[in-house]
Amino acid sequence: MENKYDYDVLYLGSGHGTFDGAIPLAGKGLKVAVVESGLIGGTCPNRGCNAKITLDAPVPLQRQVEDLQGIVTSPITLNWSETVKHKHDVISGLPAFIAGLLKDNGVTVLHGRGKLLDRHTVSVGGQTATAAKIVIATGLRPHRLNIPGSELAHDSSEFMDLKELPAKIAIIGAGYISLEFATIANAFGSEVIVLMHGQKALRKFHQPFVEHIIADLEKRGVHFVRSANVAYFEKKEAETIVHYANDRTVSVNWVLDATGRIPNVEDLGLKDIGVKYDKDGIIVNDHLQTTVPNIYASGDVLKKSQPKLTPTAIFESTYLMHLFAGETSSAISYPAIPSVVFTSPRIARVGLPVEKAAENDDYTVVKNNVLDNWYRQVTRETFGENALVFDKSHHLIGATEVSEHAEDVINSLLPAIELKLKPEQIERLIHLFPTIGSASWELL
Repeated sequence: MENKYDYDVLYLGSGHGTFDGAIPLAGKGLKVAVVESGLIGGTCPNRGCNAKITLDAPVPLQRQVEDLQGIVTSPITLNWSETVKHKHDVISGLPAFIAGLLKDNGVTVLHGRGKLLDRHTVSVGGQTATAAKIVIATGLRPHRLNIPGSELAHDSSEFMDLKELPAKIAIIGAGYISLEFATIANAFGSEVIVLMHGQKALRKFHQPFVEHIIADLEKRGVHFVRSANVAYFEKKEAETIVHYANDRTVSVNWVLDATGRIPNVEDLGLKDIGVKYDKDGIIVNDHLQTTVPNIYASGDVLKKSQPKLTPTAIFESTYLMHLFAGETSSAISYPAIPSVVFTSPRIARVGLPVEKAAENDDYTVVKNNVLDNWYRQVTRETFGENALVFDKSHHLIGATEVSEHAEDVINSLLPAIELKLKPEQIERLIHLFPTIGSASWELL
Protein backbone atom coordinates (compact mmCIF):
# COMPACT_ATOMS: atom_id res chain seq x y z
CA MET A 1 0.00 0.00 0.00
CA GLU A 2 1.12 3.59 -0.57
CA ASN A 3 2.63 5.34 2.44
CA LYS A 4 1.58 8.88 1.54
CA TYR A 5 -1.85 8.27 3.09
CA ASP A 6 -2.82 8.19 6.76
CA TYR A 7 -4.21 4.68 6.36
CA ASP A 8 -4.00 1.77 4.00
CA VAL A 9 -7.71 1.04 4.33
CA LEU A 10 -10.46 3.19 5.86
CA TYR A 11 -13.99 1.88 6.42
CA LEU A 12 -17.13 4.02 6.65
CA GLY A 13 -19.33 2.17 9.14
CA SER A 14 -18.47 -0.36 11.82
CA GLY A 15 -20.92 -3.21 11.28
CA HIS A 16 -20.31 -6.75 10.07
CA GLY A 17 -19.48 -5.40 6.61
CA THR A 18 -16.45 -3.86 8.32
CA PHE A 19 -15.17 -5.40 11.52
CA ASP A 20 -15.06 -9.06 10.49
CA GLY A 21 -12.48 -8.09 7.85
CA ALA A 22 -10.90 -4.99 9.38
CA ILE A 23 -9.68 -6.80 12.50
CA PRO A 24 -7.71 -9.57 10.73
CA LEU A 25 -6.54 -7.07 8.09
CA ALA A 26 -4.94 -4.92 10.79
CA GLY A 27 -3.47 -8.07 12.27
CA LYS A 28 -1.64 -8.62 8.99
CA GLY A 29 0.17 -5.32 9.44
CA LEU A 30 -1.95 -2.93 7.39
CA LYS A 31 -2.88 0.45 8.84
CA VAL A 32 -6.65 0.42 9.21
CA ALA A 33 -9.24 2.95 10.41
CA VAL A 34 -12.98 2.71 11.00
CA VAL A 35 -15.32 5.72 10.98
CA GLU A 36 -18.53 5.43 13.03
CA SER A 37 -21.01 8.06 14.18
CA GLY A 38 -23.19 5.72 16.25
CA LEU A 39 -22.77 2.53 18.23
CA ILE A 40 -19.78 0.39 17.27
CA GLY A 41 -20.95 -2.80 15.59
CA GLY A 42 -23.71 -1.33 13.47
CA THR A 43 -27.25 -2.62 13.11
CA CYS A 44 -27.03 -6.35 13.80
CA PRO A 45 -25.51 -6.37 17.31
CA ASN A 46 -27.24 -3.22 18.53
CA ARG A 47 -30.69 -2.93 16.97
CA GLY A 48 -31.13 -5.95 14.75
CA CYS A 49 -30.47 -9.68 14.87
CA ASN A 50 -29.13 -9.98 18.42
CA ALA A 51 -31.91 -7.90 19.98
CA LYS A 52 -34.63 -9.56 17.89
CA ILE A 53 -33.64 -13.13 18.71
CA THR A 54 -33.47 -12.30 22.42
CA LEU A 55 -37.03 -10.96 22.36
CA ASP A 56 -38.12 -13.99 20.38
CA ALA A 57 -36.49 -16.56 22.68
CA PRO A 58 -39.55 -17.12 24.92
CA VAL A 59 -41.88 -17.67 21.95
CA PRO A 60 -40.63 -21.14 20.83
CA LEU A 61 -40.66 -22.14 24.50
CA GLN A 62 -44.31 -21.10 24.72
CA ARG A 63 -45.10 -23.11 21.57
CA GLN A 64 -43.30 -26.19 22.89
CA VAL A 65 -45.23 -26.03 26.15
CA GLU A 66 -48.45 -25.86 24.12
CA ASP A 67 -47.44 -28.97 22.18
CA LEU A 68 -46.52 -30.82 25.39
CA GLN A 69 -49.77 -30.10 27.24
CA GLY A 70 -50.42 -32.79 29.80
CA ILE A 71 -46.71 -33.55 30.06
CA VAL A 72 -45.85 -29.92 30.92
CA THR A 73 -48.21 -27.65 32.84
CA SER A 74 -49.54 -24.83 30.66
CA PRO A 75 -50.12 -22.06 29.92
CA ILE A 76 -46.91 -20.21 30.69
CA THR A 77 -46.81 -16.43 31.04
CA LEU A 78 -44.41 -14.28 29.00
CA ASN A 79 -43.17 -11.09 30.67
CA TRP A 80 -42.40 -8.34 28.16
CA SER A 81 -40.65 -5.88 30.46
CA GLU A 82 -38.36 -8.56 31.86
CA THR A 83 -37.59 -9.81 28.34
CA VAL A 84 -36.65 -6.28 27.23
CA LYS A 85 -34.38 -5.98 30.27
CA HIS A 86 -32.81 -9.31 29.35
CA LYS A 87 -32.31 -8.05 25.79
CA HIS A 88 -30.48 -5.03 27.17
CA ASP A 89 -28.28 -7.30 29.32
CA VAL A 90 -27.42 -9.41 26.28
CA ILE A 91 -26.53 -6.60 23.85
CA SER A 92 -25.47 -3.62 25.97
CA GLY A 93 -21.85 -4.75 26.22
CA LEU A 94 -21.41 -5.54 22.53
CA PRO A 95 -20.34 -2.08 21.28
CA ALA A 96 -17.54 -1.86 23.85
CA PHE A 97 -16.56 -5.48 23.18
CA ILE A 98 -16.30 -4.92 19.40
CA ALA A 99 -14.52 -1.59 19.91
CA GLY A 100 -12.06 -3.39 22.16
CA LEU A 101 -11.37 -6.01 19.50
CA LEU A 102 -10.76 -3.26 16.93
CA LYS A 103 -8.40 -1.30 19.15
CA ASP A 104 -6.57 -4.36 20.50
CA ASN A 105 -5.77 -5.35 16.92
CA GLY A 106 -4.49 -1.92 15.99
CA VAL A 107 -7.54 -0.51 14.22
CA THR A 108 -8.04 3.23 14.74
CA VAL A 109 -11.67 4.17 15.50
CA LEU A 110 -12.64 7.66 14.34
CA HIS A 111 -15.87 8.82 15.99
CA GLY A 112 -18.14 11.02 13.87
CA ARG A 113 -19.97 11.06 10.58
CA GLY A 114 -17.70 10.49 7.61
CA LYS A 115 -18.05 12.23 4.26
CA LEU A 116 -15.92 11.71 1.18
CA LEU A 117 -14.17 14.90 0.03
CA ASP A 118 -12.32 13.17 -2.78
CA ARG A 119 -11.43 9.60 -3.73
CA HIS A 120 -8.83 9.34 -0.95
CA THR A 121 -10.01 11.84 1.68
CA VAL A 122 -12.74 11.60 4.29
CA SER A 123 -13.94 14.37 6.57
CA VAL A 124 -14.73 13.23 10.13
CA GLY A 125 -15.88 15.69 12.78
CA GLY A 126 -14.17 18.66 11.18
CA GLN A 127 -10.90 16.82 10.59
CA THR A 128 -9.71 14.82 7.61
CA ALA A 129 -8.21 11.40 7.13
CA THR A 130 -6.74 9.92 3.97
CA ALA A 131 -6.53 6.33 2.81
CA ALA A 132 -5.25 4.39 -0.17
CA LYS A 133 -8.45 2.38 -0.20
CA ILE A 134 -11.85 3.23 1.23
CA VAL A 135 -14.70 0.79 1.96
CA ILE A 136 -18.28 2.03 2.24
CA ALA A 137 -20.13 -0.21 4.70
CA THR A 138 -22.89 2.07 5.92
CA GLY A 139 -25.69 -0.51 5.81
CA LEU A 140 -29.42 0.00 5.66
CA ARG A 141 -31.98 1.94 7.66
CA PRO A 142 -35.76 1.53 8.03
CA HIS A 143 -37.84 2.83 5.14
CA ARG A 144 -40.51 5.28 6.21
CA LEU A 145 -43.87 5.62 4.48
CA ASN A 146 -44.31 8.90 2.65
CA ILE A 147 -47.93 9.48 3.64
CA PRO A 148 -49.71 12.04 5.83
CA GLY A 149 -49.14 11.34 9.51
CA SER A 150 -46.06 9.16 8.92
CA GLU A 151 -44.44 10.73 11.99
CA LEU A 152 -46.96 8.78 14.08
CA ALA A 153 -45.44 5.46 13.00
CA HIS A 154 -42.37 3.83 14.54
CA ASP A 155 -39.53 1.63 13.33
CA SER A 156 -38.16 -1.75 14.42
CA SER A 157 -35.56 -0.25 16.78
CA GLU A 158 -38.30 1.58 18.67
CA PHE A 159 -40.35 -1.62 18.91
CA MET A 160 -37.47 -3.49 20.48
CA ASP A 161 -36.99 -0.74 23.07
CA LEU A 162 -40.63 -0.53 24.19
CA LYS A 163 -40.75 -0.67 27.99
CA GLU A 164 -44.41 -1.71 27.86
CA LEU A 165 -46.05 -3.54 25.00
CA PRO A 166 -49.06 -1.65 23.57
CA ALA A 167 -52.42 -3.40 23.78
CA LYS A 168 -53.12 -3.06 20.06
CA ILE A 169 -50.49 -2.75 17.33
CA ALA A 170 -50.79 -2.18 13.59
CA ILE A 171 -47.88 -3.45 11.50
CA ILE A 172 -47.51 -2.05 7.99
CA GLY A 173 -45.77 -4.44 5.59
CA ALA A 174 -45.40 -8.20 5.08
CA GLY A 175 -41.69 -8.93 5.07
CA TYR A 176 -39.27 -10.39 7.62
CA ILE A 177 -39.70 -7.67 10.23
CA SER A 178 -43.48 -7.60 9.94
CA LEU A 179 -44.06 -11.31 10.44
CA GLU A 180 -41.34 -11.75 13.07
CA PHE A 181 -42.59 -8.86 15.18
CA ALA A 182 -46.22 -9.88 14.68
CA THR A 183 -45.26 -13.30 16.08
CA ILE A 184 -43.49 -11.75 19.08
CA ALA A 185 -46.15 -9.14 19.88
CA ASN A 186 -48.96 -11.67 19.60
CA ALA A 187 -47.18 -14.16 21.86
CA PHE A 188 -46.69 -11.47 24.51
CA GLY A 189 -50.38 -10.57 24.46
CA SER A 190 -50.86 -7.68 22.03
CA GLU A 191 -53.72 -7.56 19.57
CA VAL A 192 -52.02 -7.33 16.16
CA ILE A 193 -53.25 -6.31 12.73
CA VAL A 194 -50.91 -6.71 9.74
CA LEU A 195 -51.67 -4.41 6.82
CA MET A 196 -50.06 -5.91 3.70
CA HIS A 197 -49.13 -3.93 0.59
CA GLY A 198 -50.12 -6.74 -1.79
CA GLN A 199 -51.50 -10.25 -1.69
CA LYS A 200 -48.30 -12.08 -0.72
CA ALA A 201 -46.07 -12.06 2.35
CA LEU A 202 -42.40 -13.10 2.38
CA ARG A 203 -42.40 -13.13 -1.41
CA LYS A 204 -39.00 -14.86 -1.74
CA PHE A 205 -40.19 -17.92 0.18
CA HIS A 206 -42.29 -20.87 -0.97
CA GLN A 207 -45.79 -19.45 -0.75
CA PRO A 208 -47.68 -22.57 0.47
CA PHE A 209 -45.33 -22.62 3.47
CA VAL A 210 -45.77 -18.87 4.03
CA GLU A 211 -49.53 -19.27 3.95
CA HIS A 212 -49.29 -21.87 6.71
CA ILE A 213 -47.46 -19.36 8.91
CA ILE A 214 -50.14 -16.76 8.21
CA ALA A 215 -52.91 -19.26 8.96
CA ASP A 216 -51.24 -20.20 12.25
CA LEU A 217 -50.93 -16.55 13.28
CA GLU A 218 -54.56 -15.95 12.32
CA LYS A 219 -55.64 -18.82 14.59
CA ARG A 220 -53.73 -17.07 17.37
CA GLY A 221 -55.62 -13.84 16.77
CA VAL A 222 -53.43 -11.88 14.34
CA HIS A 223 -55.56 -10.16 11.69
CA PHE A 224 -54.12 -9.88 8.16
CA VAL A 225 -55.45 -7.40 5.60
CA ARG A 226 -54.14 -7.99 2.08
CA SER A 227 -53.71 -5.13 -0.40
CA ALA A 228 -54.50 -2.73 2.43
CA ASN A 229 -53.27 0.39 0.60
CA VAL A 230 -52.56 2.37 3.76
CA ALA A 231 -53.41 6.03 3.05
CA TYR A 232 -52.61 8.03 6.18
CA PHE A 233 -52.40 8.08 9.97
CA GLU A 234 -54.02 10.49 12.35
CA LYS A 235 -53.88 11.02 16.11
CA LYS A 236 -57.07 10.83 18.14
CA GLU A 237 -56.50 11.26 21.85
CA ALA A 238 -54.27 8.36 22.99
CA GLU A 239 -54.80 6.30 19.83
CA THR A 240 -53.61 6.35 16.23
CA ILE A 241 -56.16 5.91 13.47
CA VAL A 242 -54.89 4.04 10.41
CA HIS A 243 -56.81 4.84 7.24
CA TYR A 244 -56.61 2.15 4.57
CA ALA A 245 -58.46 0.34 1.76
CA ASN A 246 -60.95 2.91 0.52
CA ASP A 247 -61.94 4.65 3.74
CA ARG A 248 -61.62 1.73 6.13
CA THR A 249 -60.00 2.52 9.48
CA VAL A 250 -58.51 0.77 12.47
CA SER A 251 -57.73 2.36 15.81
CA VAL A 252 -54.56 1.19 17.54
CA ASN A 253 -52.21 2.19 20.32
CA TRP A 254 -49.03 1.92 18.27
CA VAL A 255 -47.99 1.63 14.60
CA LEU A 256 -44.91 -0.22 13.32
CA ASP A 257 -43.74 0.83 9.87
CA ALA A 258 -42.17 -2.40 8.56
CA THR A 259 -42.18 -1.46 4.88
CA GLY A 260 -38.56 -2.43 4.28
CA ARG A 261 -35.06 -1.04 4.61
CA ILE A 262 -33.13 1.31 2.34
CA PRO A 263 -29.39 1.88 1.80
CA ASN A 264 -27.55 4.61 3.66
CA VAL A 265 -26.04 6.45 0.70
CA GLU A 266 -27.08 10.06 1.38
CA ASP A 267 -24.71 12.78 2.57
CA LEU A 268 -21.61 10.66 2.04
CA GLY A 269 -20.31 12.68 -0.91
CA LEU A 270 -20.70 9.71 -3.26
CA LYS A 271 -22.21 11.58 -6.17
CA ASP A 272 -19.61 14.37 -5.99
CA ILE A 273 -16.72 11.97 -6.49
CA GLY A 274 -18.41 9.67 -9.00
CA VAL A 275 -19.51 6.66 -6.95
CA LYS A 276 -22.67 5.39 -8.64
CA TYR A 277 -25.67 4.11 -6.72
CA ASP A 278 -29.43 3.82 -7.04
CA LYS A 279 -32.39 3.10 -4.78
CA ASP A 280 -31.13 -0.45 -4.19
CA GLY A 281 -27.63 0.52 -3.11
CA ILE A 282 -24.08 1.13 -4.29
CA ILE A 283 -23.17 -0.40 -7.63
CA VAL A 284 -20.06 -2.60 -7.56
CA ASN A 285 -18.24 -5.01 -9.86
CA ASP A 286 -17.28 -8.61 -9.10
CA HIS A 287 -14.45 -7.40 -6.83
CA LEU A 288 -16.84 -5.23 -4.77
CA GLN A 289 -15.22 -2.22 -6.44
CA THR A 290 -17.34 0.87 -7.06
CA THR A 291 -17.14 3.12 -10.12
CA VAL A 292 -14.20 4.83 -8.37
CA PRO A 293 -11.42 2.20 -8.49
CA ASN A 294 -9.92 2.66 -5.01
CA ILE A 295 -13.33 2.77 -3.31
CA TYR A 296 -15.12 -0.47 -2.45
CA ALA A 297 -18.39 -1.35 -0.73
CA SER A 298 -19.41 -4.14 1.61
CA GLY A 299 -22.51 -5.34 3.39
CA ASP A 300 -26.14 -4.35 3.06
CA VAL A 301 -25.41 -1.02 1.35
CA LEU A 302 -24.51 -2.94 -1.83
CA LYS A 303 -26.83 -3.36 -4.75
CA LYS A 304 -26.81 -7.15 -5.17
CA SER A 305 -28.93 -10.18 -5.89
CA GLN A 306 -27.64 -12.03 -2.83
CA PRO A 307 -29.68 -11.77 0.39
CA LYS A 308 -28.84 -8.68 2.43
CA LEU A 309 -28.08 -10.59 5.60
CA THR A 310 -25.40 -10.51 8.29
CA PRO A 311 -23.63 -13.67 7.03
CA THR A 312 -23.43 -12.13 3.54
CA ALA A 313 -21.84 -8.99 4.96
CA ILE A 314 -19.35 -11.10 6.93
CA PHE A 315 -18.41 -13.01 3.78
CA GLU A 316 -17.91 -9.78 1.80
CA SER A 317 -15.86 -8.17 4.54
CA THR A 318 -13.66 -11.25 4.79
CA TYR A 319 -13.26 -11.36 1.00
CA LEU A 320 -12.05 -7.74 0.97
CA MET A 321 -9.60 -8.54 3.76
CA HIS A 322 -8.00 -11.24 1.59
CA LEU A 323 -8.09 -8.96 -1.46
CA PHE A 324 -6.42 -6.04 0.31
CA ALA A 325 -3.84 -8.30 1.93
CA GLY A 326 -2.81 -9.58 -1.49
CA GLU A 327 -3.97 -13.11 -0.69
CA THR A 328 -6.35 -13.24 -3.67
CA SER A 329 -6.98 -11.38 -6.89
CA SER A 330 -10.04 -13.42 -7.85
CA ALA A 331 -13.56 -12.08 -8.12
CA ILE A 332 -15.83 -12.72 -5.19
CA SER A 333 -17.58 -16.07 -5.48
CA TYR A 334 -20.61 -16.23 -3.21
CA PRO A 335 -21.46 -19.55 -1.57
CA ALA A 336 -24.98 -20.79 -0.98
CA ILE A 337 -26.53 -18.26 1.40
CA PRO A 338 -29.32 -19.50 3.68
CA SER A 339 -32.05 -17.27 5.05
CA VAL A 340 -34.60 -17.71 7.82
CA VAL A 341 -37.61 -15.87 9.15
CA PHE A 342 -37.93 -16.24 12.93
CA THR A 343 -41.65 -16.74 13.07
CA SER A 344 -43.04 -19.71 14.95
CA PRO A 345 -42.94 -22.05 13.13
CA ARG A 346 -39.77 -20.85 11.40
CA ILE A 347 -39.38 -20.77 7.65
CA ALA A 348 -35.91 -21.16 6.15
CA ARG A 349 -34.44 -21.79 2.73
CA VAL A 350 -31.18 -22.12 0.80
CA GLY A 351 -30.20 -22.76 -2.80
CA LEU A 352 -32.55 -23.02 -5.76
CA PRO A 353 -36.10 -21.94 -4.85
CA VAL A 354 -38.88 -24.46 -5.23
CA GLU A 355 -40.80 -22.32 -7.73
CA LYS A 356 -37.82 -21.98 -10.08
CA ALA A 357 -37.03 -25.67 -9.86
CA ALA A 358 -40.60 -26.55 -10.80
CA GLU A 359 -40.18 -24.63 -14.07
CA ASN A 360 -37.26 -26.79 -15.26
CA ASP A 361 -37.39 -30.51 -16.11
CA ASP A 362 -33.73 -30.88 -15.07
CA TYR A 363 -34.74 -30.64 -11.43
CA THR A 364 -36.84 -32.78 -9.14
CA VAL A 365 -38.72 -31.37 -6.15
CA VAL A 366 -39.40 -33.81 -3.32
CA LYS A 367 -41.82 -32.68 -0.63
CA ASN A 368 -41.84 -34.26 2.80
CA ASN A 369 -44.06 -34.17 5.83
CA VAL A 370 -41.30 -34.01 8.41
CA LEU A 371 -43.66 -35.19 11.16
CA ASP A 372 -43.33 -38.66 9.65
CA ASN A 373 -39.95 -38.87 11.38
CA TRP A 374 -40.22 -40.20 14.92
CA TYR A 375 -37.83 -37.56 16.27
CA ARG A 376 -40.33 -34.80 15.49
CA GLN A 377 -42.90 -36.62 17.59
CA VAL A 378 -40.76 -36.41 20.73
CA THR A 379 -41.86 -32.81 21.31
CA ARG A 380 -45.26 -33.35 19.65
CA GLU A 381 -44.66 -30.92 16.81
CA THR A 382 -47.98 -30.21 15.11
CA PHE A 383 -46.78 -29.13 11.68
CA GLY A 384 -43.68 -29.42 9.53
CA GLU A 385 -43.02 -29.67 5.81
CA ASN A 386 -40.01 -29.30 3.58
CA ALA A 387 -39.25 -29.25 -0.13
CA LEU A 388 -35.91 -30.56 -1.38
CA VAL A 389 -34.61 -29.79 -4.88
CA PHE A 390 -32.32 -32.30 -6.62
CA ASP A 391 -30.55 -32.23 -9.98
CA LYS A 392 -30.37 -35.21 -12.32
CA SER A 393 -27.32 -36.59 -10.48
CA HIS A 394 -29.25 -36.40 -7.20
CA HIS A 395 -27.16 -33.54 -5.84
CA LEU A 396 -29.17 -31.50 -3.35
CA ILE A 397 -29.28 -27.97 -4.80
CA GLY A 398 -32.10 -26.37 -2.83
CA ALA A 399 -34.08 -26.79 0.37
CA THR A 400 -36.96 -24.99 2.07
CA GLU A 401 -38.60 -25.94 5.36
CA VAL A 402 -41.34 -24.65 7.60
CA SER A 403 -41.21 -26.09 11.11
CA GLU A 404 -40.14 -25.23 14.63
CA HIS A 405 -36.63 -26.41 13.73
CA ALA A 406 -36.37 -25.06 10.17
CA GLU A 407 -33.24 -22.97 10.82
CA ASP A 408 -31.36 -25.95 12.24
CA VAL A 409 -32.45 -28.21 9.40
CA ILE A 410 -31.27 -25.79 6.71
CA ASN A 411 -27.97 -25.26 8.55
CA SER A 412 -27.56 -29.02 8.66
CA LEU A 413 -28.25 -29.49 4.94
CA LEU A 414 -26.12 -26.53 3.84
CA PRO A 415 -22.85 -28.50 3.31
CA ALA A 416 -24.57 -30.89 0.92
CA ILE A 417 -25.64 -27.96 -1.25
CA GLU A 418 -22.49 -25.85 -1.09
CA LEU A 419 -20.08 -28.77 -1.54
CA LYS A 420 -22.32 -30.58 -4.07
CA LEU A 421 -21.98 -33.82 -2.16
CA LYS A 422 -22.64 -37.01 -4.08
CA PRO A 423 -24.89 -39.73 -2.61
CA GLU A 424 -21.85 -41.87 -1.77
CA GLN A 425 -20.26 -38.93 0.07
CA ILE A 426 -23.45 -38.33 2.02
CA GLU A 427 -23.38 -41.98 3.09
CA ARG A 428 -20.03 -41.35 4.79
CA LEU A 429 -21.41 -38.66 7.08
CA ILE A 430 -22.32 -40.05 10.48
CA HIS A 431 -24.42 -37.63 12.52
CA LEU A 432 -24.96 -37.44 16.24
CA PHE A 433 -28.06 -39.42 17.07
CA PRO A 434 -30.75 -38.64 17.94
CA THR A 435 -30.64 -35.06 16.65
CA ILE A 436 -32.50 -32.88 14.19
CA GLY A 437 -29.47 -33.19 11.88
CA SER A 438 -29.65 -36.98 11.72
CA ALA A 439 -33.41 -36.78 11.11
CA SER A 440 -32.95 -34.28 8.28
CA TRP A 441 -30.19 -36.13 6.43
CA GLU A 442 -32.29 -39.28 6.32
CA LEU A 443 -34.37 -37.49 3.67
CA LEU A 444 -31.41 -37.38 1.28
